[in-house]
Amino acid sequence: MNLAAATADAPIVIEGLRNAFGSHVIHENLDLTVRRGEILGVVGGSGTGKSVLMRSIIGLQQPDAGSIKVFGNEVLDGIDEQKGIDLRSRWGVLFQGGALFSTLTVAENIEVPLREFYPEIGDDLRREIARYKVMMSGLPAEAADKYPSELSGGMKKRAGLARALAMDPELLFLDEPTAGLDPIGAAAFDALTRELQDTLGHTVFLITHDLDTLYEICDRVAVLADGRVIAVGTIRELLALDHAWIQEYFNGPRGRAASAARSRAKAMDKSFGTQA
Repeated sequence: MNLAAATADAPIVIEGLRNAFGSHVIHENLDLTVRRGEILGVVGGSGTGKSVLMRSIIGLQQPDAGSIKVFGNEVLDGIDEQKGIDLRSRWGVLFQGGALFSTLTVAENIEVPLREFYPEIGDDLRREIARYKVMMSGLPAEAADKYPSELSGGMKKRAGLARALAMDPELLFLDEPTAGLDPIGAAAFDALTRELQDTLGHTVFLITHDLDTLYEICDRVAVLADGRVIAVGTIRELLALDHAWIQEYFNGPRGRAASAARSRAKAMDKSFGTQA
């Protein structure tokens, strides 16, 4: 597929984006294209506007200038109400910490977007869908009737993911999904993310600081610095670039450890495959 065709098919195309809070400029002339069916990791130092970028795409932040097209629809110029509803029904969002409604059970949280976008669905079917999403997210079935205060941090993340999956989205936004999780829990969430993407085929926009996540499941990584996306590519392609932040991030002690762990895992997989 040539570049023009890939861009035309891209779920997200951003051009010339500018975000500022007063005199503080977050993004200036930012460009980014997210390919259909990929898991795109978004990284950058603190204050580079990773979450602001996501919020701009989903309409929670109004940029000062630029263009954002989602599924071919320009979202910054304003779209009619029905088209906006249709567009929002095609994506799901996992915010940092899960952002669950504390007074609703997990199942009731999952039912919120179903009530908003498909009010004609009956109560029984809505509850059935919610319980299916609970199991899809790797939670035990009994978690559906629990309140957020009764869940561990990892379970809250999965409950938030279940709600993000409620509408069977084509596009999934994950904001720091493994932050605060222990290494085993983070690895399990990464594996779930990749499994769901492989099964459902959705596109994933994933903000993370987790180097293990970047190495394990991201097809490409977009690096935010200096108010824009300075590079997009595989980790191997990024490592070939002569940029101080990229080199420090991926070639620092933690980056080297993540890379070594990935190499060991591949070697073990190959060894087991040969033995089999």
